[in-house]
Amino acid sequence: MDSAIAIRTENLTRDFAAVRAVDGLTLEVPRGIVFGFLGPNGSGKTTTIRLLLGLLEPSAGHAQVLGFDTRRQSDAIRERTGALLEHHGLYERMTALENLDFFGRIARLPRTERHRRMEQLLTHLGLWERRHEIVNNWSRGMKQKLAVARALLHRPPLIFLDEPTAGLDPVAAAALREDLAELAGEAGVTVFLTTHNLAEAEKLCSLIGVIRNGKLLAVGHPNQLRSQGKGQRVTVYGQGFTPQILTGVKGLDGVQQARLRNHHLEVQMPPQTSTAPLVRFLVQAGVAVEEVHREKATLEDVFLTLVSEGSESLGNGALLSPQEGPRSEAARA
Repeated sequence: MDSAIAIRTENLTRDFAAVRAVDGLTLEVPRGIVFGFLGPNGSGKTTTIRLLLGLLEPSAGHAQVLGFDTRRQSDAIRERTGALLEHHGLYERMTALENLDFFGRIARLPRTERHRRMEQLLTHLGLWERRHEIVNNWSRGMKQKLAVARALLHRPPLIFLDEPTAGLDPVAAAALREDLAELAGEAGVTVFLTTHNLAEAEKLCSLIGVIRNGKLLAVGHPNQLRSQGKGQRVTVYGQGFTPQILTGVKGLDGVQQARLRNHHLEVQMPPQTSTAPLVRFLVQAGVAVEEVHREKATLEDVFLTLVSEGSESLGNGALLSPQEGPRSEAARA
């Protein structure tokens, strides 16, 4: 396996009875980046992580993680990676310090290094003053912080994080994002991140993959994916929007998508399309139009288009190779 590649899968597939959770996943993730794996609930994100950790056997295909085969060398993979999945995996009758000390000893960290690392992580996450408290009495957000510390404790070269900022307050979430960026940028750690927070993914990730119903739809840098959007987003601010008006907007020529959101109207239109017919319709329908903003497609726009329309939403093409540079192409599903 190429030493520059942290994860490589070829036609990776996993079936559960009549459900295909992961469907022919072919993917390469370079070392030393934050890779965002995006998709709606039930799209196969967590199953993919479990396959890569060797916790599940694939129904077809194969994968290598850090050069190790997930079928035959899963113990070696788990020894060299950190993971925070949907459950925090903490011992709630133990204190925060006891939890980390226990996992540090499992990872065979020397005592001095273990204690130094525990203090460093707990201090950074704002938990040092509460290190002697029983975890069971903590809030969900505090437990999540401690679980992140557990995953980072032994300085693994690859970390799998499934919704790591869920339950964290904005300050703690921002601090964690900074930590992850620093790990990837300075320490060369690879972070495989799933999140529903598209703004988080856009800021943090060097490469993003979008999955739906087990199929990989697209891979690229956030800017690359945005550039492949189907047009412009027009946001109309005003008063008097109704479901009936929304239905009328969807029927206008050139309108690809439309939705009401937080008391304003968002419309997806082809590039260079005039907004005059849209504004005229809204005014005639009784909307008090205050502002009209044009924007290029955002990552959220592209994501919603992908997951709603499928693999043909961004055209036909091949998966972007991490070595190819900034050219975004759609996946062959």
